[in-house]
Amino acid sequence: MLTKSDCPPSLAARFQQGDEQAISEMHRLFADSMFVTAFSLVGDRDLAGDAVQQAFIQAWRAAGRFDASRDLKPWLYAITRRTAIDVYRSTRRSMGNVPLDLVQEASMSVEPQTFEVAWHAWQVRKALDQLATREREVLRLTYYEDLTQSEISRHLQVPLGTVKSRSARAHRKLAALLAHLTEDSAGSATQEK
Repeated sequence: MLTKSDCPPSLAARFQQGDEQAISEMHRLFADSMFVTAFSLVGDRDLAGDAVQQAFIQAWRAAGRFDASRDLKPWLYAITRRTAIDVYRSTRRSMGNVPLDLVQEASMSVEPQTFEVAWHAWQVRKALDQLATREREVLRLTYYEDLTQSEISRHLQVPLGTVKSRSARAHRKLAALLAHLTEDSAGSATQEK
């Protein structure tokens, strides 16, 4: 019978200890899903690939600070989302604020379904820009940093109730601002029948 001390260290523990094989294993296990996450945000294969590569570099640099008792997957995806957003923003700045649909034109012509995804992403970004800064920050910490409401409360140094009310208000506003997306989807589903 194996005791806990006889068990080989987990992937997370090996990664945290700087084991180079662990990062290779993580790449094999998570790179494809991380690419999908990055691509859903930037809509371009090259930019998504760059984001994944940068995410692994950032993860490796932070390995010593990683809490090996936590799951690697959500942590890697949070890094990937932040990196993809940074890659998108830097590309957009270098292109002189070219609209998202023009930045993604090449990938949309290859995959027709990407146009709808890109359009929805643009609509969501546009709606997010209409939120109050405090509400947008709560959503960013929730969805891009994967923080719980309690963690957001501590991070922002505001009461938990404030975080909950900002989150609820932001979600209500987004639901109203994005209602046309569900109406469009319902309309296309009816037309297909």
